[in-house]
Amino acid sequence: MFSMDPPFTPEHQLFRRTLRDYVERELAPHALEWDEAGIFPREIFRGMAEIGALGINYPESVGGAGGDYWFVVVLAEELTRCQNSGVSMGLLVQSQIATPIIDQIGTAEQKKEFLAPALAGEKIAALGISEPDVGSDVASLRTTARRSGDEYVINGAKMWITNGTRADFITLAVRTGGPGYGGISLVTFPTDVKGFSVSKKLAKVGNLSSDTALLFFEDCRIPVRYLLGEENEGFYHVMTNFQGERLVAAIGAVAGMQLLVEDALRYGNERTAFGKPLARFQVWRHRLVEHLTAIEAARWLTYRACDLFNRKEPAVKEISMAKLLAGDLMQKVVYDCQQLHGGMGYVVETPVARAFRDARLLTIGGGTSEIMKEIIAKLVPGF
Repeated sequence: MFSMDPPFTPEHQLFRRTLRDYVERELAPHALEWDEAGIFPREIFRGMAEIGALGINYPESVGGAGGDYWFVVVLAEELTRCQNSGVSMGLLVQSQIATPIIDQIGTAEQKKEFLAPALAGEKIAALGISEPDVGSDVASLRTTARRSGDEYVINGAKMWITNGTRADFITLAVRTGGPGYGGISLVTFPTDVKGFSVSKKLAKVGNLSSDTALLFFEDCRIPVRYLLGEENEGFYHVMTNFQGERLVAAIGAVAGMQLLVEDALRYGNERTAFGKPLARFQVWRHRLVEHLTAIEAARWLTYRACDLFNRKEPAVKEISMAKLLAGDLMQKVVYDCQQLHGGMGYVVETPVARAFRDARLLTIGGGTSEIMKEIIAKLVPGF
């Protein structure tokens, strides 16, 4: 059973210190600059790889460090200190969303050609599942991969693809069979293939430094050997992959909320009104305490899900609950923290203003809050 103390060893804490130093020194100072640019430098992938962050939980055989999932918890928590959700998202897609399935079911050749270079920061990875008319309803995706000899011919479109404008390869969901979930497969798709194009970079409300793209595939040919796992069994792998994506979202949300409240408390002690610091007013004291209490509850629910996931035990219900709770709670926490900042909270140079924009994605991306509720209801007896 999960103890009341998360199992962070001295090795985990050493990684935390190394990563925090890198994030605060190399990433955080550029948070506003990269949002204004609409992208962050490609060199950041290499920098993260050099400190061992991208492959922290992957086997040494593919260039990883062989760590357990608690190293990923440290990664997702510390990335929030860059004060730029777009950077965090791009890096987590690279290391924990687009690539884990290649490690789990990929061939030795696929791992060498795609996974190892991604963990080294040499190739940028993206995950291609959502489409213009298909988001959470993965079983309805329309992008097709028709078998032609020893090749697949791919046609269709993908939308909302993080790292999409500059990805070197995409872990791509395609329809190889009939309708429904039984006809879906996964492939590794190199983006230098003829017929592939980035239609446009999408202008988003938040996460501005994360490039998000609409992609087109027109008679793109890839070798059949790029198939991940078995043909027509990709839906199950997509669902498995979603668990890691949703869990890092919950971890990052909890850590981000903690930083927001700490920053609000600091500002509230510095800013005075009517002769005393804002933090001395009971309305703000109580509200921040309520948020700290709720954040702590969300943290332990998330850690419980992390423990199950780390031990490879069933955790779909707990992960869905963690994402649901953390995503919805973030909307309340960031609103109040911004409100406490007053006019400064409406100026984009302040982290809380950017967090207010970025937080909205948490209840939408990786499966909406409504989808989380449906998943939980199916797993709880009585519904």
